[in-house]
Amino acid sequence: MIRVSQIQTARAFCAAPAAPAGGARETGGRGCRLLAAFPFALFTAAADASEPVAVPSGQPVTLAEVLLDDAPGQTWVRFRFLAPEIARETGTVSYEAAAPDMDHLCETLALPYLAENGLTPARVVISLSDRMVPFGAQNPAATQFFEAYRPENASCMWEAF
Repeated sequence: MIRVSQIQTARAFCAAPAAPAGGARETGGRGCRLLAAFPFALFTAAADASEPVAVPSGQPVTLAEVLLDDAPGQTWVRFRFLAPEIARETGTVSYEAAAPDMDHLCETLALPYLAENGLTPARVVISLSDRMVPFGAQNPAATQFFEAYRPENASCMWEAF
């Protein structure tokens, strides 16, 4: 179900589109600042965070947040999902099983979101995490999978990191 105002979109203003060499800092992220002020936040239609999004693997996946990341000269839209079944210790879903889920989320959730909000980013990043980790923060216990896509001709073209 799509509900308005359930997920906030924040903007992240950063110098780089990925964590620096050696990983993100434990505090303060990777030099980003997330603006949660209402003038910069977009309250738009997004999946209700309490409702799982259907994915090919069948694992329960919920949308946690959408971030607009203004890297130098480019905008990246980051869709961050909670996927507890990818946990190293207790999970049952491997990266190989989750990769088609990320492709599916880009095609079925991210692209319609971009079109609805008039966004034309250079990249879309789909991330799955077994627990909520603040953007740019380090948590060695967390399992996270990331894929980047270039929105092109109403489809998601996979981009190697």
